[in-house]
Amino acid sequence: MSSESSRKNVEGRNVLDILRERPLVGDGGMTVALEKRGYVKAGNWTPEAVIEYPDAVRQLHREFMRAGADVLQTFSFYAAEGRLKSNKTGKIYTVSEINKAACDIAKEVAAEGDVLICGGLSPTPTYKEGKGKQTVQDEFRKQVEIYLENDVDFMLAEFFSTIEETEWAIEVMKNSGKPCGATMRIGPSTDQSNVDSGECAVRMARAGADIVGVNCSFGPVTSLKTVKKMKESLDAAGLNPVLIMQPVAYYTSDCEDKMDGYHDMPDFPLALEARMMTRWDARRYAREAYNLGVRYMGGCCGFEPHHIREMAEELAPEKGYRPPGADKNEQFGAGINSTMLAEMNHRRGAEYWYSTSDNAKRPAP
Repeated sequence: MSSESSRKNVEGRNVLDILRERPLVGDGGMTVALEKRGYVKAGNWTPEAVIEYPDAVRQLHREFMRAGADVLQTFSFYAAEGRLKSNKTGKIYTVSEINKAACDIAKEVAAEGDVLICGGLSPTPTYKEGKGKQTVQDEFRKQVEIYLENDVDFMLAEFFSTIEETEWAIEVMKNSGKPCGATMRIGPSTDQSNVDSGECAVRMARAGADIVGVNCSFGPVTSLKTVKKMKESLDAAGLNPVLIMQPVAYYTSDCEDKMDGYHDMPDFPLALEARMMTRWDARRYAREAYNLGVRYMGGCCGFEPHHIREMAEELAPEKGYRPPGADKNEQFGAGINSTMLAEMNHRRGAEYWYSTSDNAKRPAP
């Protein structure tokens, strides 16, 4: 099985046509990854780095692409008017400036490979301020306009906590004529307006989302429970959108009953290292999600390129190609041999590495 030369012309194709043929692997958590690297401010989580530190954004896109991401999502998370203040100069950027810079960087990197570009929409402050549907959708239109001007392949609304605002975002995306998806940061119970998670999925699909699922707040184990419930509700309603998952890369079993998931835990956001899942957890997540019927699998906060690489390797039989980084990845540690310390020679194979994942440190309940 070959690697990057066999992506089968993903670039320029309709994302929905591809997803009918095989799964796609998304990228990881750009915002948190760049905060760790010193380019994003914790708390704000806004994407001024696309203007202030474009090389850092460019490099992270490249790393996710080499790891096996079939999609580069523009780094435009939480871009909303009035939120985008430069820590360097004090200048307040506009949504148009941020989204245009984010598209330019993503397009530049995508031209080096064969990947799709996704324009991301985020919740708006105007919704929580109760300014009404027209005002909120005007904010979404500002985001969408730049994506249309830059001809992104599709759009994805993410990090939404209430189904009403999610529906409003879907309506705007749908009017663009581009394929669109929507993900909510909810667990198996309800959204933050007490709408059942299964009903949220049905309403996203009925609003016009081609791709439906979850992102952020919870790790893969909890998110799989949520998507399973969503799938059951969608099946019962006779709806068949593509399922998507982009969970966080942290163990979150102890905060499954929290409305905001890991955001409610005292170690968020600057002491999460003990919660970090292994690359083998990521690989297991990819397989379990695929078996559930999910066809778009990526990552949110905490997902680094090595997580994405193992997901792409796990799904290589279904995708028909290994990731570009496969040339440095002898699977399950096959490259650990006698040239290294003798006591490490046995550290090879799926059984060994999955057992280390099972024993990995998890936070106390």
